[in-house]
Amino acid sequence: MTTHAEASPGNRNAARGSTGRWFAQVGWRHVVGVLAVAFSLFPILFVLSAALNPLGTLSSTELLPTGASFENFTNLFDKTAFGHWFLNSLLIAGVSSFASVFLSALAAYAFSRMRFRGRRVGLLSLLLIQMFPQFLAIVAIFLIFGTITDLWPAIGFNTPWSLLLLYLGGALGVNTWLMKGFFDTLPRELDESATMDGASHAQVFFRIMLPLVAPILAVTALLAFIGTINEFLMANVFLTDTDSKTLAVGMYGMLQGNERNANFGIFSAATLLTAIPTVLVFQLLQRYIVSGLTAGAVKG
Repeated sequence: MTTHAEASPGNRNAARGSTGRWFAQVGWRHVVGVLAVAFSLFPILFVLSAALNPLGTLSSTELLPTGASFENFTNLFDKTAFGHWFLNSLLIAGVSSFASVFLSALAAYAFSRMRFRGRRVGLLSLLLIQMFPQFLAIVAIFLIFGTITDLWPAIGFNTPWSLLLLYLGGALGVNTWLMKGFFDTLPRELDESATMDGASHAQVFFRIMLPLVAPILAVTALLAFIGTINEFLMANVFLTDTDSKTLAVGMYGMLQGNERNANFGIFSAATLLTAIPTVLVFQLLQRYIVSGLTAGAVKG
């Protein structure tokens, strides 16, 4: 009994020492992870609470709602043109991201596999142009589209096609450099063997190269989609009619002036619905994104 009693404090000290070593090596990481998750979930829970808040005002919103109602979602479609904004954003973001990825892939393949006069100057020019944001030319672009609106109203102001043309004007650039780096990692023997078998450049590009660079295509498509659907400055200038606005422009109008407090619940409901397309695109491309990031890390 005496031996056991004397050993008990030593065992407790050893247990405390083992717990201290575990916390110093691993435990603190769990604490940091829990804090990071709580920090990231706080705004989501607050927006969800505001969207379900029956009163629908900012002053009455709490982290944990006292009641739940879908009235804000009903008012969102009844009192605003959210349906038009949603469809406009999907159309512009979808077509713009697809065209941007396709044009960037064509340019990247040419810069990576072909040797022609002006190749180095072209690459440097694409990099240099990215240093100047497109918004710096907004006055010139506005004047140009003012004339286009008079001559061809279908691609003028307050149409999704005008914004598409504007976004496609800056489609090349960073995406081209990203894809070129990925094309450079593919062995040239693939091109040469396909050419020896009688394949043209178009067949090599579409049948051999594109399937192999699918991960980087997914990454650039996701970035282009998110960047386009969240763009506000250019869309706010070109789209003024209520039915022609995108989500960013239309939702901004909900919080203007004295309507900020009263429309906060409707705005929160719109925010939750706006996140759906981005989440779906990410889920569809997740497999390619993960493989693209890991392949890029291995290939250096």
